[in-house]
Amino acid sequence: MWVKALDMILEKMKSKGFDFSHVKALSGTGQQHGSVYWQKGAEHLLKNLSSDFPLHHLLKYCFAIKDSPIWMDSSTSVECRSLEEAVGGPQSLADITGSRAYERFTGSQIAKIYKKCPDEYQQTERISLVSSFAASLFLGSYAAIDYSDGSGMNLMNIYEKTWSQACLNACATDLGRKLGELTPSSAVLGCISSYYVQRYGFPSDCRIVAFTGDNPASLAGMRLKEGDIAVSLGTSDTIFLWIQDPTPTVEGHIFCNPVDSQAYMALICYKNGSLTRERIRNDCTSASWEEFSKALKANDAGNLGNLGFYFDVMEITPPAVGVHRFNGQNVKVPEFPPDVEVRALIEGQFLAKRIHAEKLGYKILPETRILATGGASSNKDILQVLADVFGAPVYTIDIANSACLGCAYRAKHGLLAVTGSSFSDVIKQAKEPKLIARPAPGVEQIYRPLLKRYEQLEEKVVGEFVQ
Repeated sequence: MWVKALDMILEKMKSKGFDFSHVKALSGTGQQHGSVYWQKGAEHLLKNLSSDFPLHHLLKYCFAIKDSPIWMDSSTSVECRSLEEAVGGPQSLADITGSRAYERFTGSQIAKIYKKCPDEYQQTERISLVSSFAASLFLGSYAAIDYSDGSGMNLMNIYEKTWSQACLNACATDLGRKLGELTPSSAVLGCISSYYVQRYGFPSDCRIVAFTGDNPASLAGMRLKEGDIAVSLGTSDTIFLWIQDPTPTVEGHIFCNPVDSQAYMALICYKNGSLTRERIRNDCTSASWEEFSKALKANDAGNLGNLGFYFDVMEITPPAVGVHRFNGQNVKVPEFPPDVEVRALIEGQFLAKRIHAEKLGYKILPETRILATGGASSNKDILQVLADVFGAPVYTIDIANSACLGCAYRAKHGLLAVTGSSFSDVIKQAKEPKLIARPAPGVEQIYRPLLKRYEQLEEKVVGEFVQ
């Protein structure tokens, strides 16, 4: 299906008159963690594609596993526990690979196939990520997995940027050979396959820059730099962090940075995002965002010491569910007045984000910017609380398809990197984000003790859930 989709896109561009001869370099992205299993002999076919036929006809029998495991698969809990035990536990695995074992990560998916489908595994010549699979199609040979996407597999040592032999051994035999070598995320892998030159008119010297995962590509597209944090306020909330000195934990993820080989990025996802905000809006302010904003501003920063945890569905970070409210004396209470409820929700969500970010090694610097995107980023009053809690200015970025834009930036960076150009040189003419809110004077003195209280109460909530 992915191969046919590429055929359809290129044919549509060709029919619309797109001039492929002007393409100097290309890069791309694929959903993280998914894997593709190339049949023995597939690379020979890749290197000898006939431009008379579409790719999906030529590559029809090139895959040992027909249906690729993707990030939505959560059937590998047994393999996750086995992987963690093999290296000394969840924290030990996070110390090596940047994350504890996750069901959707590629290592446990490979381990399941090795165990459940041994014949198909033996017939596999190369295992690609979705990103390196797509790069392979353009390259006409197996493309290396890049450092950034490779660090989302539970298989790579994120500091040495090599496969961890202990992790490989815990998942399958002969796995290092099947995965191939890793490559820097800005590496030029080679020139485009002659198939595309002959069929579509690409220039023969069009460079293929390493493809990467969708989350790393989004970091590039949002143009984060050291000290920045991107906050996506959508159905689920996600934060992206640029980190120099990571401290992996069993919560969140540390990946190699896709645009700076000496840096890292962190990613934390929260399930209870806009749907939870909308529920509180409906319950407390008659389904009106205008009234929601009025309620949010009705109480000062700190909300008179009232704190709340709003997990309508089982949360990822922290692993807890339910609504938990505490007054200024840390006593659990059954309800808050509507205006207190609204502010407790928004402050609580942002306090949690800052706490979990700092646990991963994030440091707020004098030049830190918070880049907000997603539906709730249109609400200036919500963004004011975000600025106050983090003690940093908040900007909005109007970027659709940030992962795709990031790959365009990365393609240009890969082309120019040999000249010594940095990624910041590539994006310096891009439109600057819009300043929306600065932290109010004195809020740091209010939120610093609240951060500590919130962290302690979060541990209490998680403890109650575990019991």
